[in-house]
Amino acid sequence: MPDDPVEENDRAGLTHVEEGGEAQMVDVGEKDDTRRRASATGEILLQASTLAAITADEIGKGDVLATVRIGAIQAVKHTWETIPMCHQIPITNVETDVEVASDRLRLSVTVETIGKTGCEMEAIQGVATGLSVVWDMVKAVEKDEDGQYPATAIRDIRVVEKAVDPIES
Repeated sequence: MPDDPVEENDRAGLTHVEEGGEAQMVDVGEKDDTRRRASATGEILLQASTLAAITADEIGKGDVLATVRIGAIQAVKHTWETIPMCHQIPITNVETDVEVASDRLRLSVTVETIGKTGCEMEAIQGVATGLSVVWDMVKAVEKDEDGQYPATAIRDIRVVEKAVDPIES
C-alpha cells in the first residue's frame, strides 16, 4: 500500500491536485464563458412551536425568513473567501425559496453566473449559511431544559441542479 492514500493513477481525475499531490487552484483561463446555474437545497428540523413562531414573526431576534434570505445571499457572494481553491465568480442572480412545514424549514438557493466555472459551491454555501442563520435566530426557543438541542438538526444539503449553456453570439 502506498504512503499516499490517493495513488498516482487516481490523480488524473482530480483537478485540484498536482502530480506530486499538492493542492492547487484549477486554471480555467482557457475555458469559454458559459451561462451557468446551480440549485441546492437543505433543511433544518425544528419543533412545531418554533416553526409557528417563525411564521407568526414572533422570534425575538427579528424576521427569521427575511434574515435567512439575506444570509444565504451574502454567503453566495462570499463563497470564494471561505472555500479554499474556489474561484471568485461574477454572480448574476440569486434566488431563495423558503418552505415552512410542520416539523422543518426547507431552504433552496439557486445561483446564476456567466463565466468559466460553475456555481454549485455558491449554492451549497448559501443553503448551509441560511440554515445556520435559522439555528442562530431560534436557538433560545429550541433549547431543552439542559440547554441542548435534541430536536434541532440541519440535514440533507445537496445540489439538485447544475446547468451549463453556451452563450449565443
